[in-house]
Amino acid sequence: MLAQAKNRRRGVYNFGVTAQRLGPGILCKRAMIHENINEAMTPRSRTKPGPPPRRLIGTREVILVLLAFALLAIAPSVAQIAPFSRGDASSAASKMKWDAEYPSENFPGSAFFYLDQNYTAPPVAVEPGLRSKEGLFSEAAGDAARPFVMRAGTVEHSRALKCLTDAIYYEAANEPDAGQRAVAQVILNRMRHPTYPNSVCGVIYQGSERATGCQFSYSCDGSMARVPARASWLRAGRVAAQALAGAVYAPVGLATHYHATYVYPYWAPSLNFVGTIGAHRFYSWKGNAGQQLAFFRGHAGREPFPGPKPRAWTPLPADNLDPIQLQARYEKEFDAARLKAEAQARAAPAVAPPFAYTAPDYSREARSAGGEAAYGGERLPQATDIKPEFQNSGTWKAQPTG
Repeated sequence: MLAQAKNRRRGVYNFGVTAQRLGPGILCKRAMIHENINEAMTPRSRTKPGPPPRRLIGTREVILVLLAFALLAIAPSVAQIAPFSRGDASSAASKMKWDAEYPSENFPGSAFFYLDQNYTAPPVAVEPGLRSKEGLFSEAAGDAARPFVMRAGTVEHSRALKCLTDAIYYEAANEPDAGQRAVAQVILNRMRHPTYPNSVCGVIYQGSERATGCQFSYSCDGSMARVPARASWLRAGRVAAQALAGAVYAPVGLATHYHATYVYPYWAPSLNFVGTIGAHRFYSWKGNAGQQLAFFRGHAGREPFPGPKPRAWTPLPADNLDPIQLQARYEKEFDAARLKAEAQARAAPAVAPPFAYTAPDYSREARSAGGEAAYGGERLPQATDIKPEFQNSGTWKAQPTG
């Protein structure tokens, strides 16, 4: 009792029973519970359970990764379609403008890109020696292409220069000048051939609406999203300006195709190998398609939008750009035109002699002086200023026999 009283004064209660018989010979010992009164009377604050440990990979993370891969897959298409968001989709490509043609929307002074049609820029100085042989080329190159000169200072020239600079940069930025000139010459050769568009931008971006199979791979694989290096871009622009000013790179001749040296496309054995320069191998067509007379077309006089076409996920099956089939189609059309011309020549009536001599209607004075008998044939009066030794010039020394 004395111990319990002392415990009450200390504010401690003793509870419990020391032992309890639960069964025969089994005792369950209950511990004595000592609890501070102050702690027992003070209400305990319940701690809120913390958030469960976050997993590193969850549903949200998986969705974000899938969205990132989807954006990477469609990035080339977005890069191609973006330049066309400004214009009307129903408008023709040739009537659309690119950024440099919108004054004050690019950079200060960009309006000078949109030059007056009547403005004539000074001709580009062409470096000498472009027609000299560089490297080892086969005789398949044949004759060099004719010079192509495009009037500078026009919108069409600005667009053509932009497209040709793009092609030279993205196809041969690290090539020597000879390699860049060769690429430019192939593009101009195609422009003059009837199997390709007759504009610079039309040739370069032909087939760019496809995911694969475009004529120049950079126009459909998203390479144009890469910002060009300024020094290489200016060098490519200089080569492009020279090509549009009449510079001809003769070593590639009439080549219309090329490929990198580290690949070997299936169509290479079917074309004439012209030569290798830098990292590219150049080819020309065989047969009539590769002759000088086949490159007869002139420029269309207008240039389409200087950029890739909007992506078309279902290209027309008739739009076949296979070089072997293009050559076969040209040969077929050439033979059909030749047979038609020969048939028309056979069916044409016999042409009468272009000239039949009849006696002129002499004047009264000429008739009184003898008329045809006096003035016809060899009876014309001799000129007095011809030396005698030259008066028989153009006549037979002896009449031919047999």
